[in-house]
Amino acid sequence: MPMVTLVGERMAKKGAEFTYLGPSSECKNCRLKTACFNLKKGRRYRIVGIRDKRHSCNLHDGGVHVVEVNELPIVVSVEKNNAKEGSEIGITTMDCMHLDCDNFELCHNPAVQVNKKYRVVKLLGKIECMDGRDLVKAEVSGI
Repeated sequence: MPMVTLVGERMAKKGAEFTYLGPSSECKNCRLKTACFNLKKGRRYRIVGIRDKRHSCNLHDGGVHVVEVNELPIVVSVEKNNAKEGSEIGITTMDCMHLDCDNFELCHNPAVQVNKKYRVVKLLGKIECMDGRDLVKAEVSGI
């Protein structure tokens, strides 16, 4: 079931995806902050519906739009030997400095919490690693 939140007017397009970065200190006195701060920090969301309501905003040029969003699955890179659907794993940030790598975000996903266990839900294919690691892309869920 979709959640209702507010996004900047220019981003309010059905199908658009974004990562929620967390609350901004500029919003501490805003009467609408609870509608903006109802998402999980570091998680990705897809806009699935746009409502007719708009509001002014000190942070977003052009104001904000009321939208419906769905939380997207957490997609990460995992060592191939740990990659079995249904297995329980801990995920660590890869020691990699290849900022230009197409898979950098998978190896440094901000939604992943250190010392938390995850379950591999679905394997999504092999990853070409610039450091030569044997990695696969996997959808995971928190336990």
